[in-house]
Amino acid sequence: MAKNSKTGKPLVADRRYGATPEQPKPTKRKRQPRKRTARRRGLVGWLLLPFTWTLGLILRLTWKLALAVAVLIAVGVLYFASQMPPIAQLVDGRTRGSVTLLDRNGDVFAWRGDQFGGMVTSEEVSQYLHDAVVATEDKRFYSHFGISPRGVASAVKINLSEGRGPLSGNGGSTITQQTAKLLCLGVPYDAETWKTERAYEDDCRRTTLWRKIKEAIFSMGMEVAYTKDQILTVYLNRAYLGAGSRGFEAAAQRYFGKSAADVDPAEAAMLAGLLKAPSSYAPTSSMDRAVARANVVIGLMEEQGYLTPQQAEDARTHPAQLSEAAQARAGGYFADWVMEQGPDFFTQDTTEDVVIRTTLDQRIQTATESALLSIFDAKLKPSSKAQAAIIVMSADGAVRAMVGGRDVRASGAFNRATQAKRQPGSAFKPFIYATALDLGFSPNDIIDDQPLTINVPGSGPWRPDNYDHRFKGPITLTQALYESRNIPAIVLSEEVGRELVRTVAQKFGIASDLAAGPALALGVSESTLIEMTGAYAGILNGGSAVEPYGLIDLRLKGDESPLMDNMGTGMQERVIQQKAARELTYMMSQVVARGTGTRAQIKGWELAGKSGTTNSSRDAWFIGFNADYVVGVWMGYDDNSPMTGVTGGGLPAEIWQATMSRVVAGEVPKPLPMDLPGPSSRGGMLADSGIEADGQILDVLNNILNGLGN
Repeated sequence: MAKNSKTGKPLVADRRYGATPEQPKPTKRKRQPRKRTARRRGLVGWLLLPFTWTLGLILRLTWKLALAVAVLIAVGVLYFASQMPPIAQLVDGRTRGSVTLLDRNGDVFAWRGDQFGGMVTSEEVSQYLHDAVVATEDKRFYSHFGISPRGVASAVKINLSEGRGPLSGNGGSTITQQTAKLLCLGVPYDAETWKTERAYEDDCRRTTLWRKIKEAIFSMGMEVAYTKDQILTVYLNRAYLGAGSRGFEAAAQRYFGKSAADVDPAEAAMLAGLLKAPSSYAPTSSMDRAVARANVVIGLMEEQGYLTPQQAEDARTHPAQLSEAAQARAGGYFADWVMEQGPDFFTQDTTEDVVIRTTLDQRIQTATESALLSIFDAKLKPSSKAQAAIIVMSADGAVRAMVGGRDVRASGAFNRATQAKRQPGSAFKPFIYATALDLGFSPNDIIDDQPLTINVPGSGPWRPDNYDHRFKGPITLTQALYESRNIPAIVLSEEVGRELVRTVAQKFGIASDLAAGPALALGVSESTLIEMTGAYAGILNGGSAVEPYGLIDLRLKGDESPLMDNMGTGMQERVIQQKAARELTYMMSQVVARGTGTRAQIKGWELAGKSGTTNSSRDAWFIGFNADYVVGVWMGYDDNSPMTGVTGGGLPAEIWQATMSRVVAGEVPKPLPMDLPGPSSRGGMLADSGIEADGQILDVLNNILNGLGN
């Protein structure tokens, strides 16, 4: 304590406890420099020294390298972001257009090319569809930055556990990454680099380490340039969903006949399920697989809260159903044929969206398919390799139905109705009689069915035979036709002139090369079913040739004015007089009424037709008509091997009858356009045993006749 400065007396405390001497102030001590001493290392320290030094170097280099990589990634992301075009330019990336085919009533029955239903946004599609895609493909879509490290790690783990490479199989791709792939990482299609669009897309799907790195950077660039909903919009419009559908709008229209904005939970799940494997899970390919995959998607939607348990159960109980057009898959052969009728730049190779209106009648097409299958199921063994083809045509050449093989709904397959050239046999004979009638012969004229010898220079005599090896003697032309007798056909052909017969047949539309010798009368020249059916349509319409057609008009989608118009072009020039055609129709009606075509009869209907069977039953035909339609049927083996016990008046006539019965079901019978024959126009009888066949080879003719007839 300090003393009182005024009195000099000690303070009270000082007196009580004694004075405390003053403490001198401490002086500031000067800091001495620290001596450096060598740190002593133990043996362990010296042993670890290289490792610790290396680790320190790695750490120093790592953060610098990481910084450099981060800068490069940022530059790459900003570069790609700056290159991104407007969303509207990305939604339709097709290099070729689509063809939509309409039937005679304007209803869609087939599609070709790449279908694009028009741009839809992620906000416009059904909420169920939006949720199904996110739940199935990328449940963290709205929270990641374009890539999902967790998803990648999980995919690598799965791939390795299943014995695959880390990049093989599951990719852990986000929706953004999948969209980047659909955009081919910004690389446009170049026809000089890739020969086809498929090659371009395959190249875009290749998985390499470098492409995965570029894909990640490109994806982050998209996240910078676009909003999440914009990215999802691109994805919804560009994803391939099977059956030529590009985008969910096209797929919804293709499979369900409705907009993507209107699909329900079951339909949304089936559409989203296609993303995994469009071809395998397409409902037009296998409805069972499509439903099973849709149920998986429904489960994911329920698990993630997009569907209530009740909604999920209802979607499972009532799976999506295909539209009528998608179920029918009608006219595959017909659609392929029509695509060949327009110019390639508007059909096969179109870069535009094209709409083609056709002559197809879907009711008749379904009837035709059903008829063929019913006869084959009932009359042939399952192991049989026999094939058949059918065409239904109007009298003006408009094709109403076409089946090109036993696989009635095939597409892109060999079409036996238009591509197979086969011998028609006796189905050719009506053109001989047409020629004769046009020259003034009468159906009641007499012709002698007797043994015939034709002298073949250099080969000797040729003696043709009838199918039944019998000779009837004097018979009418009508009887000769409905019994399909060979000798009268040869005699009549030679009488009117085989060159004239050739001309008449060709003008009726048989464009194939026709035999030059007397065997012409026996139908040895190859022809197609569509040529023969079109030629018979000329008989039905009164003697005018027709050009079979299926395309009515072609226009660009959205345009009112057609670019092509085939209205009224089926009818061509007149070939024979109407009177001759009507008389021939009567003669052919007797084929069905009491000749080789009785199996084609339909109660209450007047029908006309002609059967044809070639050597050893390699080909069997029946072609005939009622007042409105011509139906042509061919049956045989693709390898041209003989059939056992099949003639034109047998199974082909039964297929014809089954087809025509279904076509006219519910209609009132109409009379055929025919004239009953008058008296014979000639007093004599047609017969000749001295016909010469210049240039014909005897052995060939004998082979032709072996088995030819009805």
